[in-house]
Amino acid sequence: MASTSEISQRTPSRTRSALALVAFLAIAFAVAAFGGLSTAGNVDGWYAAAEQPAWTPPNAVFGPVWTVLYTLMSVAAWLVWRTPDSVARRRALGLYVAQLAVNAVWTPVFFGLEPFLGAPALWIALVIIVVLDVLVIATLIRFAPLSRLAAAFLVPYLLWALYATTLNAGLAALNS
Repeated sequence: MASTSEISQRTPSRTRSALALVAFLAIAFAVAAFGGLSTAGNVDGWYAAAEQPAWTPPNAVFGPVWTVLYTLMSVAAWLVWRTPDSVARRRALGLYVAQLAVNAVWTPVFFGLEPFLGAPALWIALVIIVVLDVLVIATLIRFAPLSRLAAAFLVPYLLWALYATTLNAGLAALNS
């Protein structure tokens, strides 16, 4: 049977755990804020004028959906972080960071390169979002053995990312 000191070494304190959750949320919402800066001037610019796929939702849907998704992603990463330190945990969280970084890159490429290129970078953004899809799948697979709940929390994000991939592909095809 494990002693109290052994258990405390494996389980973070409540304060440390709460701070870690706040940090995961802050990082995810910093990525969201960065993306918001990229979209601000362009949603009513080239994007509004572009031919949209028939399955494009109203712009008002994106903010609430991403708020829920970033929250679920953060809680998922936090749940994995709370598991005992291991190579599997480090790899899982490494993939989480990688997908979050690619997520952060997609929005400014999709929305923000148009002034520099003279046209939206929809095909470049499509490549990036496909990489994101692969990383989210890999993250989900790595999270599953550590926390089934964490893996389940990534499923809506994966589904939305795949949906966003179809929107990106549709916009690229319709506006090339």
